[in-house]
Amino acid sequence: MHWRAASDIGGTFTDVAFIDDEGVLNVGKVPTTPDRFGRGVMNGLDWLARAHALELGDLVEMVHGCTVATNAILEGKGARTALVTTRGFRDVLELRRIRVPSLYDPLYRKPKPLCPRNLRFEVSERVGARGEVVVPLDEDDVRGVAAELTRLEVEAVSVCFLHSYANPEHERLAGEILRNHLPDVFISLSVDILPQIREYERTSTAVINAYVGPIVRRYLEDMRGDLRRAGCRASIAMMQSSGGTVDASSVLEKPAQIVECGPAAGVVGAAYLCERLGIDNAITFDMGGTTAKASLIENRAPINAENYEVGSGMSAVGSITGGAGYALKLPVIDISEVGAGGGSIVRLDRAGAIKVGPDSAGAVPGPACYGSGGNDPTVTDANVVLGYLDQSGLAGGTVPVEPALSRAVIDRVVAGPMGLETDNAAYGIHQVANATMVRAIKAVTTYRGRDPRDFVMFAFGGNGGVHGVGLARELEIRRIIVPPAAGVFSAVGLLVATRSVSLVAAHNRRLDLADPAEIDATFDGLRRDAARLLGLQPDGTEHHLAIEMRYLGQAFELTIALEADSFSASGKAALRANFEREHERRFGHRLDPCNEAEIVSLKITATDRREGPPERLRLQRSPTVPRRRSVYFGKTYGRIETDVVDRADVPLNPVRGPLIIDEYEGTTVVPPDASVHRDGFDNIVIDLHYRDTSHDPSRQD
Repeated sequence: MHWRAASDIGGTFTDVAFIDDEGVLNVGKVPTTPDRFGRGVMNGLDWLARAHALELGDLVEMVHGCTVATNAILEGKGARTALVTTRGFRDVLELRRIRVPSLYDPLYRKPKPLCPRNLRFEVSERVGARGEVVVPLDEDDVRGVAAELTRLEVEAVSVCFLHSYANPEHERLAGEILRNHLPDVFISLSVDILPQIREYERTSTAVINAYVGPIVRRYLEDMRGDLRRAGCRASIAMMQSSGGTVDASSVLEKPAQIVECGPAAGVVGAAYLCERLGIDNAITFDMGGTTAKASLIENRAPINAENYEVGSGMSAVGSITGGAGYALKLPVIDISEVGAGGGSIVRLDRAGAIKVGPDSAGAVPGPACYGSGGNDPTVTDANVVLGYLDQSGLAGGTVPVEPALSRAVIDRVVAGPMGLETDNAAYGIHQVANATMVRAIKAVTTYRGRDPRDFVMFAFGGNGGVHGVGLARELEIRRIIVPPAAGVFSAVGLLVATRSVSLVAAHNRRLDLADPAEIDATFDGLRRDAARLLGLQPDGTEHHLAIEMRYLGQAFELTIALEADSFSASGKAALRANFEREHERRFGHRLDPCNEAEIVSLKITATDRREGPPERLRLQRSPTVPRRRSVYFGKTYGRIETDVVDRADVPLNPVRGPLIIDEYEGTTVVPPDASVHRDGFDNIVIDLHYRDTSHDPSRQD
């Protein structure tokens, strides 16, 4: 039997999944192997093959998601990267934007550039904003820089010249010279990565691409080698930050496109379920071992960010937030990420208050309860003490747990110094973790002008079901859905994702002066480029067109989808009306009609729809014998002897909590003030009850 698998590497576990010929979803979890990530992937695939009588040689495709690029940025362990830029623009990375994320912190310091000043070089050249050559490129300058880069032993070089999006000739010539002199060095040209206006964002994105390039290349080559040595000739497809998959070979040239590929997969899986369940608008909450992520689905489709940042305490950015990370202006699903996961380390700050994360115990040594040498309390330790997690082991018992170690470390670090009972200290840790993660959800809802109460929440990831209800209560969300295989749901998202690419072209025109024929011609060129990247004919793909717009003079843009397959068919009036509607929704106002609007860039997403995702996924589970354990639900309810069941045991009609739903992939906690049932698609549906009935997420206006 030929089979297709997915693998998703997280900070603690590597998740694997495949769908058999009968549509049954089969999943597994194995420990992540930080010393060589590909070994963990092979362990997972080998486990799947042995568990389901499959042959690794029959694996035809592996769809993959990972955090290797993100971690390289967060940990400052990327390649030794140089920047070659226009004379006078050496310090663009230092100047950044005016935005300061910590408004009341007089000691705030900007993050250090990924490319230090001694590795940033200027050459003589200048192109105007309309593409005219002002100063010809001095090729000798470039050759001199190449010689210096050889001496400095750099691993990667990014090239970003002023206004190269309008005329790429100088940048491409400089890239050719550098490749001739530095054949073993990773070269990244901004015109290949981000041919758009905004000098800082374009430079930052090109530098990120170079910074992670050698790391991603070695990672993929090692993993491909591991597969080949195991007798597996499967092709490797990679999830992109935009939510579509591409062949891994294209990622080798543009690795920055996978910086948020792991979190994107979970959002894609939730959008797939929204289509099947008839839910228009949803919030996704994905909590793993290291981080928690939130995103937004509107009209059954993920939302892309106009801007994005990585490497900050909360990876996200919008027009009214951000400034603490590195700008990455590529197609990215709008995902907000905070350093709060099951492995997040708990400590008391100087004021004696509980602080969670952002550092994590990871897979090694892991939480104290693993008994692998971890001496710091973590969120997982708190959840073990509270009784939310299985007291004998996680992941079906494959990861043994020692509750006594969790209690001891929480007593020593938190309960003792604060004068609290162990249960109350653990519950406090749980609540502080929730408060930290609420920030991530607000970043994609409140900061976007959306009311969280108008949305359903999808909770997944290894810890999503444990914390989902608590977060929903904080935000007054009424319904939480925990999907099948929630603990490995990003791997499931990889399996249901479609092959797609997103491309952009600069096109700076006033809307009233824009030439529809010129815009349509640019879109046609993007269609051809997208089809080439997908290996298809232009008429073999499905296209979604969008335009980045702003009021004339504004310093930020909004992405507005076209409601037709061309600009001419959509019309300027409809585009203006949609732009003003979104502007008012996002910022609370619109300008009067005498204020001109302008187009900044054109975007296209091309999708291969030849092989769509399965209509339905199902788990093959049998009901189990219910168990009971003591679970602490806070001072209001105290400890309650609570039934512990499998997903298959959850009734189809709503029942009142408390209830613990224990599965191989994860756990779902249903508190006493909630009801739960299982729907026809095997989802766990939890409803919270509030007195105010004005916000009902089942009402999709």
